[in-house]
Amino acid sequence: MRSIFLLISLFFISNFIFSNNEKSKAPNFIFILADDQGWNGTSVRMNDTIPYSASDFYETPNLEKLAKKGMVFSNAYASAPVCAPSRYSIQFGQTPARLQMIRVGMNTNHIDHNNTMSLAKEIKKANPLYKTAHFGKWGMDSSPEAFGYDESDGPTKNKDGYFNYNSRELQWGNNLSEDPKKIFSITDKAINFIEKNVQENTPFYMQISHYAIHSDLMMRKKTFEKYSKKVKGKIHNNIGLAAMTEDLDDSIGFVIKKLRELGIEDNTYIIYSSDNGSVPVIVPRRYYEQSYNYPLSRGKWDAMEGGIRVPMIISGPNIEPNSFSDTNISFSDLLPTIIDIISSKKIKDKSLDGGSFKKILFGKSKKIKRTTKGLIFHVPYENGIALKRAHSAIIQDNYKLIKFYDNNEIQLFDLEKDIFEKNDLSKERFKIAKRLEASLIDYLSAVKAPKWQRGITWKQKTLKKINSFH
Repeated sequence: MRSIFLLISLFFISNFIFSNNEKSKAPNFIFILADDQGWNGTSVRMNDTIPYSASDFYETPNLEKLAKKGMVFSNAYASAPVCAPSRYSIQFGQTPARLQMIRVGMNTNHIDHNNTMSLAKEIKKANPLYKTAHFGKWGMDSSPEAFGYDESDGPTKNKDGYFNYNSRELQWGNNLSEDPKKIFSITDKAINFIEKNVQENTPFYMQISHYAIHSDLMMRKKTFEKYSKKVKGKIHNNIGLAAMTEDLDDSIGFVIKKLRELGIEDNTYIIYSSDNGSVPVIVPRRYYEQSYNYPLSRGKWDAMEGGIRVPMIISGPNIEPNSFSDTNISFSDLLPTIIDIISSKKIKDKSLDGGSFKKILFGKSKKIKRTTKGLIFHVPYENGIALKRAHSAIIQDNYKLIKFYDNNEIQLFDLEKDIFEKNDLSKERFKIAKRLEASLIDYLSAVKAPKWQRGITWKQKTLKKINSFH
C-alpha cells in the first residue's frame, strides 16, 4: 500500500515539474502597435542604405535599442492604408479583401467574430497554458474577448483615446497632458499583466495597441518644450508629433525595463509596428508637394508605399542582434509566424493568406511560403482626403502593380530601384504588368472581394448589398 502511495506521489510531482518546465520554456510575446506612424516615423533606419528611412527630427532611443537587439524589416507592410482592416488582418491572418472588410466604418455583420480562426484562439490551441491580453485601441467590431483574449480594455475606438473628429483645432493643435493619448496608463496595465503572469509562471501573449500617434496631438510638457527648442527637420517639422513620438518611445522603455527586472527579457519576443502609414501632411488635404512619409509617396488612405509600408522591428530568442531583412512581410503573416514559434506546426487552413516567417527571423531562410502569391491591398472606394480613386495593388518580389478602377489604368513599379513610385514601367515591361494584373484580379475574384462601383463608399454596407468580384 505504501509503495502504491509513493508511486502516485511521484507521478503527481513529476507532472507538476513537467508542467512548470513547459510553462517556463514557452516564450512570451508582446506586440506593440502604434497608430498612424510612418515607415520613417522613428529614429531607426528601416533601410540602412536610405538615410530618410529614419526621421530627421523625431527621437526614439528605446526603439533604437530594440533594433540593435533584434531584426529590422525593411519591407514590412500593413494590410491596408487605414486602421480597421489592418487590425482585422492581424487577428485573422487574412487580407481585408478576403474578409470583405476594406474600410473604417464598414458593416461587419458578415464576419463571424466568435467562431472565426483568430490569433489569440490559435495561440491557446497551440498551447493552452498561454494567457492573452489586449490593451488600448481595439478599433474593430465585437470585443477582444470574442476573439479569444482573457483580458482587455473592451471594444475601444479612437474616441476612447481622445479624438475630436469635428475639431481640427483640437486634432492638430498641441494639447499638453501627463498621460497623452493614455500612453502611460495603458503601459501600466500592460506591466501589471506581465507581473501577474510571471508570478504565476504562465506564458503570455499581449498586444498593446496605442492610440498614439493618431490625432488629437497630445504630449507631455517636457517633451513639447524639448522639441520646441530643437532644429526642425526637412521632412519632419511638427513639434507635437515629435513630442508624442518620444512619449510613446518612453513607454516602450518602461516595458523593456520591466522584462529585464523580472528576468524574462531573453524569453520574450517584442514585435513593434504601426497599423498604417503616417498622415501625409497636417492638416490632411488632397494636394501636397512632399509627404511626411518621404521618400515614400503619399500616405494614410492610399495603397501607395507611404500608406502601407510601416516600421517593423522584432527582438527575441534566436534572433540575430542588429540584423536586417528585406523580405516582403505583411500583417497577415503574424498569426502563422507566432504559432510556428510556439508549436513548430503549420496551420493548414486554406483561408489563411499569411505564411510563417520564423525561418527568416532565425536566419535560416529569406522566403515565405504562402497560399496567396504576393501581397494584396484593396481600396475599392473613392476617398476625398486621399487620391479619390478606387484602386487595388499587388506586390510580388520587387514589383508592385496598382490598378485604378475609374479608367482601368495600371501602373507598375520596381520597388527595389524606385521606392519613390515615380517611374511607371507598365508599358516598358508590359508582360510583367499584365501577369500581375491577372494575378490580382484572380485573387479578388476568388475571395469575392468588394467591387468598386461609382458612388459607393462601403460605409455601413451589409454583405447582401456588397457588389463583389466573382
